[in-house]
Amino acid sequence: MTSILIVEDETRISTFIEKGLAAAGYTPTVVTDGRAALDYVATGSFDLVLLDVGLPGIDGFEVLTRLRANGETMPIIMLTARTAVDDTVAGLDGGANDYLPKPFKFDELVARIRLRLRESSQQAVAETVLRHGDLALDLTTRRVSVGTVTNDLSAREFALAEQFLRHPDQVLSREQLLSRVWGFDFDPGSNVVDVYVRYLRGKIGADRIETVRGMGYRLV
Repeated sequence: MTSILIVEDETRISTFIEKGLAAAGYTPTVVTDGRAALDYVATGSFDLVLLDVGLPGIDGFEVLTRLRANGETMPIIMLTARTAVDDTVAGLDGGANDYLPKPFKFDELVARIRLRLRESSQQAVAETVLRHGDLALDLTTRRVSVGTVTNDLSAREFALAEQFLRHPDQVLSREQLLSRVWGFDFDPGSNVVDVYVRYLRGKIGADRIETVRGMGYRLV
């Protein structure tokens, strides 16, 4: 079933949306602040986010900015009581897929969810292989190829390789890789990233992942 993360601090609204989505056949989860939203999205368990703008602590615009900066591509629909054009433009320019002002009709919300999920599905079908030079990662078979040589990857090796292929030439810190590959339930002092980078280098070539001292790793 399609999983939707509802990020909304007003209980009346979140309960209304949660019950409606469950009745419509979706699997909704509710969180009430921006930091929790970032942690939940990092698990990779959701297909779409309904994101309120007026959140305590980190507001919706900041959550959106951080998710897109981290390479998160899932559909995000902003929900807000603000109706100013500048706010709408800021949300869309920041990477939101849609922007729905409150109050809204539930049927319209569901229609927009269906549209954004359909667009996301079409994009996912089109993007089955990530490439960087002669390095290719097949997202369907979970195999990595260097030229004509192909290797199978473990689940963690694949997730790590995907992060590098989605952010080529960009330095990824150990903390970023821990969060994105191992989720929010990780030990910050763990050396597991270094171990799996070594495994991955053994399959794609030691010189393809550069160690940037004091910062992290970069696919070159």
